[in-house]
Amino acid sequence: MSDTTSLELELELKQLIIDTLELEDITPDDIVADEPLFVDGLGLDSIDALELGLALQKRYGITLDAESEDTRAHFASLNALREMVEARRER
Repeated sequence: MSDTTSLELELELKQLIIDTLELEDITPDDIVADEPLFVDGLGLDSIDALELGLALQKRYGITLDAESEDTRAHFASLNALREMVEARRER
């Protein structure tokens, strides 16, 4: 799986966010990689974070601790999420 480039993974994650959260009016191009995913930016909330965390676990086998400050940092933007997935997949 490590043959996926960062750009491919970014697009994959954008689609995962859209599909998981059923964001009907959003396209991958609407999600800016360095903008916040929560509150400002995409405007996701804590329920969205839980759903997204489950989707990441199913898709990539990544387990996140909902109480961890690291998890908040990983969900800060699409770039942060992509970097976390890349780092954890390589283990």
